[in-house]
Amino acid sequence: MKNVTVVVDYRELYSPVAESLERRGIVIIKKQLAVGDYIISERIGVERKRASDFLDSLIKKRLFDQVKRLADAYEKPLMVIEEEGLFSRNIDKKAIYGALASIVSDYGFSIIQTKNAEETADFLSALAKREQLKQKREIALRGKKPSFSLRQQQQFIIEGLPFVSAVTAKKLLDYFGSVRRVINATVGELQEVEGIGKKKAEIIKEIIEKKWEEE
Repeated sequence: MKNVTVVVDYRELYSPVAESLERRGIVIIKKQLAVGDYIISERIGVERKRASDFLDSLIKKRLFDQVKRLADAYEKPLMVIEEEGLFSRNIDKKAIYGALASIVSDYGFSIIQTKNAEETADFLSALAKREQLKQKREIALRGKKPSFSLRQQQQFIIEGLPFVSAVTAKKLLDYFGSVRRVINATVGELQEVEGIGKKKAEIIKEIIEKKWEEE
């Protein structure tokens, strides 16, 4: 039977979740990840936050930077909020609900809440087994060229454009058929793709066409 693997950011390596995953027979690979805490497959990256971490990130205005980067890197970004206490501080509930709503609606995240590290490990283990054994999906890390197929490398190039997430990159490539045609598309043509409005299209073209200037 094929081993099930989860890539774990080095900061999470000695967490109760990583230890629990190993006890469940999951092979742990330690990496310094640019985004996320756990990589489940080529399309699922996971940000794990205890309730207190979530609130700290929200207050210090780090939350949405982390969210955007994970959404840009993976087709199905996931946030696990661990432990109770999300509404224990003197923070307006509307602000918390608004942040959660934005993460789901604007960035395409799924959000799972667990009681503790054991429950988190149970969920991640089940998710990894489904992705890797049933769906036959591989692990893929952003920026690791040997892990990418030609199709993935094409997608990676398009994802480098402003406002282009993994999902939007696929839509652009499906519509235009090649990296070259995406790059050569006019502002009007770019707007034909769902998720690309006039302003985004103009910024994309400016980035592509503006002359490089030395610092």
